[in-house]
Amino acid sequence: MSTAPNQALSPGSVLPYSELVPAPWRNGGGVTRQIASGKLGAAGEPVPATGDEWDWRLSIADVESEGDFSAFDGMTRILTVIEGGTLAITVDGTTQQLEKFRPLRFDGGAATSARLPAGPIRDLNLMVRTGRVKGRVAIVEFSEKHPVRITGGRLGVLLHGRAGLLLGENKAQTLERHDTVVGGEEATPAISGYGLLAVVSLEPDLACSAQPS
Repeated sequence: MSTAPNQALSPGSVLPYSELVPAPWRNGGGVTRQIASGKLGAAGEPVPATGDEWDWRLSIADVESEGDFSAFDGMTRILTVIEGGTLAITVDGTTQQLEKFRPLRFDGGAATSARLPAGPIRDLNLMVRTGRVKGRVAIVEFSEKHPVRITGGRLGVLLHGRAGLLLGENKAQTLERHDTVVGGEEATPAISGYGLLAVVSLEPDLACSAQPS
């Protein structure tokens, strides 16, 4: 599913949450807002892709009712609860309690369902095409004394707090909750202030691509 046109993923650019297009689920159980999707360029940098021809996708979903997940065969998912309470998630018959800010990696094609013991939640969902892209999500703290640099192949999503985007020594703009910053190697953007950030890392799956066919 493609919920919105991809914006340019130039280093230091901001993808505002307020501009993301909400896409209600067919079953009425929630709403997804796609942040960005694409492939990896020659240098491993995220680049936009056309339509559904993507190797990675990052989105935020509001989960309002319990039920089954859609299957995404050939994908690896990393799901992180970013608002609300615990999510009881069952993957291939095994249930675990997923607490806020604790990323969970699982097979996107696995039989998956979820319960909401503490009510509706909001999650950050990264999907990567298995064998082509490796993805990681880390939840990190930042402060004015210890800003977080968003290097090439990474996206930074503001989860909580007050933050500003720094380009070089200058503050480029104030960030709002759930805004996303695209990383880069030259004039690496940094996020300063105080709060929590989800750092999403994308890189080619060289181990799989190097295997003989």
